[in-house]
Amino acid sequence: MTREEWYNALEERQGAELVRRLSESCVAVCGLGGLGSNVAISLARAGVGTLWLFDFDRVDISNLHRQQYKISQLGMHKTDAMKELVSEINPYCNVITHTVRLTEENLSLVSDCDIVCECFDNAECKAMLVNTVAERYPDKYIVSASGMSGLHTGNTITTKKLGKRLYICGDGESDVKDDITLFAPRVMLCASHQANTVLRIIAGKFEV
Repeated sequence: MTREEWYNALEERQGAELVRRLSESCVAVCGLGGLGSNVAISLARAGVGTLWLFDFDRVDISNLHRQQYKISQLGMHKTDAMKELVSEINPYCNVITHTVRLTEENLSLVSDCDIVCECFDNAECKAMLVNTVAERYPDKYIVSASGMSGLHTGNTITTKKLGKRLYICGDGESDVKDDITLFAPRVMLCASHQANTVLRIIAGKFEV
């Protein structure tokens, strides 16, 4: 498949102008677990031009029930494994990986991206990323997540806009500490909300 064939196929389904916007966009996916692995795959399929992937962890067998990795990738850094998966789906997506734990000290790594997707599973890390990006880079859009655990109905997962450039996806209530576990369908629902929000931002369709 050539680049021209890939983009022609996208244009037939999404329109030339939106495909152009997507191909010129840059999105940072911070955390490549249940949320981030699904967000990255969805954005690659849609034709986002550049993905910056951040994670310090390796693929573990306990990840396979809700994350996009394969048994053959066990032990790989998640950044390398996700880059491999994206290249199989959309070889024309420019994937830049950073195998690091994001902190306040190195958060300048996301400074070149248009949109920052917060996909951590730790509440303190979530707050750090959202607050620091909002403070240092007020021109950037942040798409965060809160609440997707357990076997609750998927109908409670929504997208809310808080302020001018911050979006929160999830039910805002369920916590893995209370519900014991995470299941692929509900995690993927939340990740789909995040990916859809990113695409809407790129398309210039903003929540009110």
